[in-house]
Amino acid sequence: MKGSASISPDLIWTGDINQRPAVQDGFDRSRTVRFYDTTLRDGEQAVGVVFSADAKYEIARALDELGVGRIESGFPRVSEEDTLAVRRILDAGLKSEIWGFARAVKADIDAHIELGTTSVLIEIATSEQKMQAYGFTRESVIARMSDAIRHARTHGMRVNFFPVDATRSDLGFLEQVYKAAIAAGASEVSVVDTIGACAPEAVEFLIGKVASWVGPEVPIHWHGHNDFGLATAAAIAAVRGGATWIQGTINGMGERAGNADICEVALALQCLYNVPVEMDLSKARKVSELVRRAGDYQVDRWKPVVGESLFVRESGAVAAQFHMPDAIEPYSSSIVAAHRGIVLGKKSGLANIELKVKELGLAVPEDKFSVLLAQVKEQSTRTHRLVSDVEFVAMASAC
Repeated sequence: MKGSASISPDLIWTGDINQRPAVQDGFDRSRTVRFYDTTLRDGEQAVGVVFSADAKYEIARALDELGVGRIESGFPRVSEEDTLAVRRILDAGLKSEIWGFARAVKADIDAHIELGTTSVLIEIATSEQKMQAYGFTRESVIARMSDAIRHARTHGMRVNFFPVDATRSDLGFLEQVYKAAIAAGASEVSVVDTIGACAPEAVEFLIGKVASWVGPEVPIHWHGHNDFGLATAAAIAAVRGGATWIQGTINGMGERAGNADICEVALALQCLYNVPVEMDLSKARKVSELVRRAGDYQVDRWKPVVGESLFVRESGAVAAQFHMPDAIEPYSSSIVAAHRGIVLGKKSGLANIELKVKELGLAVPEDKFSVLLAQVKEQSTRTHRLVSDVEFVAMASAC
């Protein structure tokens, strides 16, 4: 296991209310929560995103630096480029474990065996809706899954059983499937919320159920999606229920509303619930930017952890408190290696002018601040944008 980067309590300013037993009880803090990143496979399923083999290799290296315990290298049968990417990632000598993804199909598993993958996540549908869509029966699901797991185990692979749409599956059948997977040789299991339809309270209940079925020695993963905006909350509930691995992606990218954002989950677990995690959040913004460039997309400026405006202030009322970070922020910007700064715009006040003058080292008399503020507000209102530092220097020079 990689070392986890703990966060000093002095850098977290969330208040005492989170320390109440109702919030903190139920977590096993003797175990470090680890992350299984599926950006290269499930993340790439986001509409319109295509990662090149080179990009996947660079992303894998960045995930390794982030401290991700496991990286899902991809699905080599998708294309030759995916095969190349998996091979390069396997050969990179990363500290992270490299896992493969396969359907319960021998040919999928063989593709990984040929490349040298030693650990594989094997999926098959278990909900009535999904089984009907694929033309499966309950009997055929168990037979296919068991055969696939045994095939992988025969070739020395570790197996994580991944029941698609587990959260909408009949509990009696789900118990049967999990137990059959363990009997066939799976050493780990996932609880999968394929369409993001499981409330956090239900997640905690289901994780507990699965734990009772598979036993205390079998690690449980949670794989959740964000269709109701609850992916992070569901992941927290999964940890409280007994999951020790959280699957997700960088930036929460993925199909529909995306997957759980592993960096958001890591931040919340540490800062709100005092749960140890394996991740260096100071690298999160760098990895986020790399993935965005490779996928040719953007995230909201106000997105948790990685948004560019999280620690930037325009409002005059807030800028007046800028000297006390704990008055205007829930945690220190140093946790995620973000820049704190002041910008100038329509909502600015005299405090913004004062701070910006000091930041830029300008020789502007204090009695000119109100004049500059009026000019800033007028220009920002007229142009519908912020006033740049270059523009502000010109304004100040003309005063």
